[in-house]
Amino acid sequence: MVKKILGGSIGSCVHVAGVLNFLKLAEKEGYKSIYLGGAVPLEKFVGAIVESDPDIVAISYRLDPKALEKLLNEFYKMIKEKNLLDKAYIFGGTVETAAVARKFEFISKVFDGSEDIDEVILWLRNAKKAKDKKEIPPQFLPERIIYKRPYPLIRHHIGLASLDETEKHIRILAESGLLDIISLAPDQNCQQYFFEPEKMDRKQDGAGGAPIRTKEDFIRLYNASRTGNYPLMRCYSGTRNLVEFSKLLKETINNAWAAIPLTWYSDLDRRSDRPLLDAIRENQEAIKWNAKNNVSVEINEAHQWSLRYAHDAMEVATFYLAAYNAKKLGVRHYVAQYMLSTPPGLSPKFDLAKQIAKKQLIETLEDETFTSYTMIRTGLLSFPADEHSAMGQLVSTMFYGMYLKPDIIHVVSYSEAIRRATSKEIIESVKMVKQAMRNAMNGLPDFLEDKSIRNRVEVLKNEAMMIIDAIKQIGKGFDDPLIEPEVIYNAVKLGILDAPGLKGMSVARGRFETQIIDGACYAVDENGKILTEEKRLDIIRKEAGM
Repeated sequence: MVKKILGGSIGSCVHVAGVLNFLKLAEKEGYKSIYLGGAVPLEKFVGAIVESDPDIVAISYRLDPKALEKLLNEFYKMIKEKNLLDKAYIFGGTVETAAVARKFEFISKVFDGSEDIDEVILWLRNAKKAKDKKEIPPQFLPERIIYKRPYPLIRHHIGLASLDETEKHIRILAESGLLDIISLAPDQNCQQYFFEPEKMDRKQDGAGGAPIRTKEDFIRLYNASRTGNYPLMRCYSGTRNLVEFSKLLKETINNAWAAIPLTWYSDLDRRSDRPLLDAIRENQEAIKWNAKNNVSVEINEAHQWSLRYAHDAMEVATFYLAAYNAKKLGVRHYVAQYMLSTPPGLSPKFDLAKQIAKKQLIETLEDETFTSYTMIRTGLLSFPADEHSAMGQLVSTMFYGMYLKPDIIHVVSYSEAIRRATSKEIIESVKMVKQAMRNAMNGLPDFLEDKSIRNRVEVLKNEAMMIIDAIKQIGKGFDDPLIEPEVIYNAVKLGILDAPGLKGMSVARGRFETQIIDGACYAVDENGKILTEEKRLDIIRKEAGM
């Protein structure tokens, strides 16, 4: 049965834009709306309620707060006399008039203009359901994404120097209703040595995140989020003992999704002391465990290469390789993170071209067993140290990133290049990004109509698949070489998978430099000339005697 909403402005208030907007949103959500107009006398307003018998009555008033108090007192007497208190009464106005409306118990919801449009829409959706039943939003990622559509989920991470601080600010964030996902950021001691605390360097407690030390600490932080809009919670994976860490997060915080690399947290990046081959094997086991236990998975692989200044084709190839491994290891719901403006200096159009190439390639893997969710974020390396400049970087990248139609926006606070973010900076950053999101959702141009972007997308897809084919070639004899740890290890050892920032680290070669040229990142030879991927791979094969 279709629900009805009746709305208008009361008293002498002729401002109707707000109530009209609200009724239009309601119509899009399947309501039948009845618009009374502005400056509606109370007798006429109440008469319309009697005549049309709406489920919801929307009252608007934006003038004098004192006059409103008298109007609402009179209005309440009239609807009580006519036995109309069974309706849901809501109010929309200014901050000042909303404060008056909140004093009246018969008004169940008050909007003061500070709300995001997605908050209003979610209220309308919930208002269709049983009256007086407070609904907790879905607590698993796929369902939460569907619940929030067409708006993306908003994520931010938090990990302050003490547990008390972290707990306090998690509660503030949950009560704000602005975040759908809170990511816990444990310190490096926790990530590396949670299960071997005797190895921790206590001088490093709180470095890089919250000093979480026990199972009870995780439960404590999760409980702090059980308020407001009940955001999902997730946590960075450990850099050792990844299967045990996955079990811990599932049990304590109902981990929204696991973020596990394919090759990293190894002697590649020195975030743990695991040899690369052992790390690949353990990472794959952790991915399998999460897939088997219905935890969504992100393989945070490709952007780690670009953070070491890998060229664009390398990032696209490792993005595909990660998604391919996820599917083959049993992941059903895959979170694909698109880190924008990484490495720094990319032009927006060629940054987008790289992201589009990545997205088009992994879409070829999708079927009834494998769904990928698009998550965008700003690359931290691109943030200037000046806070206001960082705000501009955050907003501009998220604006053009909306072209990718994200399911999740991973907001990175403007302050992160200078200091870790508290709830204050997080809330400010989320509000900035939400405005950019709303503007973009009003309509962006089709960037694929730009021939240079379209051509770059095709070049990157072709070159990425050359890298993938080169990996397959060194894995001849295996049924599925792209998921074989030894093959992936040898691809790094030979330099098929490589980045200049890895020179001198582990088995990686760091063989070729890269440069940003005309807004895109290329591998270059010793003279600074662009190397096509075909040429780069030929050099590697010759040097390896292949």
